[in-house]
Amino acid sequence: MPTQIQMNRIIEQKGQALWQRFCESNDADDYAEYQTQAKTVFGLSPFVAEHCIRHPDWLRFAADNRLAASEFAGELRARLNEQSTEDAVQRELRQFRNRAMCAIAWQDLTNAQPIEDSLKQVSALANALIYEAYHWHYEALSQRYGVPAGPYGAQPMLMLAMGKLGGSELNFSSDIDLIFCYPYKGETEGARKSIENQQFFTKLAQRLIAALNKITVDGQVFRVDMRLRPFGDSGPLVTHLAAMEDYYQEQGRAWERFAMIKARIINPEDDYTRELKDILRPFTYRRYLDFTTIDALRHMKGLINREIRRRGLTNNIKLGPGGIREVEFFAQSFQLIHGGREPVLQCHGLKAALDGLAELDIVEPETLTQMYEHYLFLRKTEHTLQQFNDEQTQTLPDDEWQQAVVAQVTGFHDYSAFKQQLNTAMAFIHEQFNELVEVHDEEHGDTDDLYVHCKDAWQVDLDEQEFCLTLQAWLPAEHAAALFARLTSFRAGLRQFRLGERGARTLDELMPELLHTVINAGADKPVELTDRVLRVISAITGRTTYLNLLLENLDVLRQLVRLCERSDWIAEQISRFPLLLDELLTPLYLQQQNTSLEESRAEYTDELRQQLLRIDPDDVEQVMDNCRQFKLCQQLRIAASDISGSLPINKVSDKLTVLAEVLLDTLIFHAFHQISQRFGVPEHLQSDEIGFGVIGYGKLGGYELGYGSDLDLVFIHNAPRSAVTNGKKQIEAQQFYIKLAQRVMHLLSTTTLFGQLYETDLRLRPSGAAGLLCCHIDGFETYQHNEAWTWEHQALVRARGVAGDKVLLNHFDDVRKRVLTLNRDRVKLAEDVTSMRQKMRAHLDGGKADTVDLKQCEGGITDIEFMTQYWVLAHASDNPSLTVYPDNLRILDAVSQAGLLESDEVAELQNAYLTLRDYYHQLTLADSKYAQASDTLDTLRNKVRTRWKLLFE
Repeated sequence: MPTQIQMNRIIEQKGQALWQRFCESNDADDYAEYQTQAKTVFGLSPFVAEHCIRHPDWLRFAADNRLAASEFAGELRARLNEQSTEDAVQRELRQFRNRAMCAIAWQDLTNAQPIEDSLKQVSALANALIYEAYHWHYEALSQRYGVPAGPYGAQPMLMLAMGKLGGSELNFSSDIDLIFCYPYKGETEGARKSIENQQFFTKLAQRLIAALNKITVDGQVFRVDMRLRPFGDSGPLVTHLAAMEDYYQEQGRAWERFAMIKARIINPEDDYTRELKDILRPFTYRRYLDFTTIDALRHMKGLINREIRRRGLTNNIKLGPGGIREVEFFAQSFQLIHGGREPVLQCHGLKAALDGLAELDIVEPETLTQMYEHYLFLRKTEHTLQQFNDEQTQTLPDDEWQQAVVAQVTGFHDYSAFKQQLNTAMAFIHEQFNELVEVHDEEHGDTDDLYVHCKDAWQVDLDEQEFCLTLQAWLPAEHAAALFARLTSFRAGLRQFRLGERGARTLDELMPELLHTVINAGADKPVELTDRVLRVISAITGRTTYLNLLLENLDVLRQLVRLCERSDWIAEQISRFPLLLDELLTPLYLQQQNTSLEESRAEYTDELRQQLLRIDPDDVEQVMDNCRQFKLCQQLRIAASDISGSLPINKVSDKLTVLAEVLLDTLIFHAFHQISQRFGVPEHLQSDEIGFGVIGYGKLGGYELGYGSDLDLVFIHNAPRSAVTNGKKQIEAQQFYIKLAQRVMHLLSTTTLFGQLYETDLRLRPSGAAGLLCCHIDGFETYQHNEAWTWEHQALVRARGVAGDKVLLNHFDDVRKRVLTLNRDRVKLAEDVTSMRQKMRAHLDGGKADTVDLKQCEGGITDIEFMTQYWVLAHASDNPSLTVYPDNLRILDAVSQAGLLESDEVAELQNAYLTLRDYYHQLTLADSKYAQASDTLDTLRNKVRTRWKLLFE
């Protein structure tokens, strides 16, 4: 680190070299009186030197201290009025700016004026440049399109200066934050071609931004940042006051309140500016003591810390601990907390705010005085850094020349002494700031590096490369890149939601937790898992209550991620029906007991009955919605237990099947009640009878329902042919039961807010689609004996009564047994069964070379089902016990007991059947149709194929 002598020598040498260049380009004799002073300033600022070399008259202007901030606007307007083209205006703006900046820098670097005066001068210069450029372009556009008229005369484009410009504390080389708005919608007047005011002001805003922001041979006036406007980059460039008021009332964020403290209208005060102030004041300052500000500040401070980490900011006197921003946040927090009740705090500038805090005795005056002195020291340092090359920097230099400049201008004999004073100042500021707000994380503590990086990944504006680097310790580059693309897409989609401040804050805190949980899950496909979980988050983004549920109950979030990892089907269900998230609050519900069928039936019946007791039984929509909610919740519980391994595959199907039976029984009760209110009941019925039954076929009949299974149903009744109903409006009993069946179908299949209860298939009824919707039990038996095809008898093997009148269902059991025990020609039967199987496989098997259709492939689930059906139909006449059960596993037990297969052969088939069904369940949960071919599957299927050949070939 250079000593004072070395520092002075560096500055002298650099100044001498730059003065020499000045003399080579200009007549040195004309500026001899400024030589000593110019060498010093040139050694402190190459920016000043370069401009003076190109414009020697600027040297005299700066050195003679001809700067008068109050004259900026008038002088600039006179110059711009002489210009007739945009290019000329841009040239004049830049030269005016650079000349004035040279003068300000000269005064600063020679300590000819206090830093407070320099901040005011830079701000006044910016005001003049912005407003006069606006004025020139407004006049030019008005001549072409007319003037946007309003109730108080021509409407202006109201320009809000934000940040340090708003507080008249603009630093030397700063961008400027602006918000544009205009009073009222309408059209321009006074020109041949009128346009809408929105178009007029948008054109004006675009031209003004270009006039200031565009880089030309003369440089740039200011970098213009418009991201603070309503909706940020996705919002309109200019907003009318009504829209602005709506935005801040409905969606204004906490950080926007902080920003609005500094908001100052650049336009001269008039009735239009007063309207704008009336909109902004209640948004910024609340009438009550607003202590929510501290939480908002804590959040913002966290974002700043993450931005510092991302950008690797060290030695930053603005953003670092104890930097300029902490002083500003310190004052602004008190302004937001107390400003609604204390008008003295409703000010733009930092000094005025600190004075107000001292006046109100909110903070000790000595503390405020010390803080402000340290703040001015930081601002002086900042100006010195930026005046070196007119660069926007707040980072302390590593270059010896710049270090020498900083030490000399701030009044220290060497850079070490400067650093010591700087550290003292920043430590004091940081201590005061930390007393106001402590940034902490109780859930993760300070040691969870992954969580810290997940917060950076979501809350900091990263590009893809930065994102990948942030998570490189936990994710391969290709996964991180894909995750970045997915999160970018998700973030873009958020624009469609009206989140409001609370919702946006909650989501901003939730997303790092989600990323942390997903990455910690160690999933093989983290992007796919993230995609599933984001589908759920997208579904609840407009519902802050659910976002809060996940954020405040991280175990629920972890459970959600676990379920989504194992099952795309679950992710889809929860995204469609977010009410299922409530189920995750009670983990015990998600651990289903391995209970018997009757215990499960009693449990479901009681829980559904309790739910339905809360609603009017005549409210059909409520009944349907409650039944659908009940099914969705129970399915989620079953699926979660399935995934965790607490339920074996056959018990999963048992529970899904019993759930369907309970819902069918409930809907029959309500449907019977609704139809009988209109027509009475069939006169043949005794009390507690309904004379109606539901027969379940296929998976429902065989206790093998899956998560997305539809219901194969047949409706039957036992009314005498002559029976009628006993209501005021009599109808035949046959018609009554058809209407009852229609009503049950309506309750099952109508799509409500919670979807369908079940998809249904009635094609297995006698005569199929041409048959009656509900047939008499005797007619059913006659059809089965005289008209049914072999495949219909195969289907009857897996049929049973699942809901309705017990007497009628027992009657059906007898019919089923009589049909299944018929003596059949086994050769003909085998031909029918194998022929039907070949047709099904040709039509339905969708497997490819590397994928397997577990149901329809050779050696698959359906092959086993067809074999069991054959054994029943072929041998039940000699072994009636084969007809007792409708499910494949117990039929196979009966096959063994009848001596048709050896017990080890039956066990092999049962194991194959359970394994294939387990595969199929997992495919359903993963929302996939086909399994990947594997040696394990081939071995399993070969065993089934061997048994098929032994039986049929």
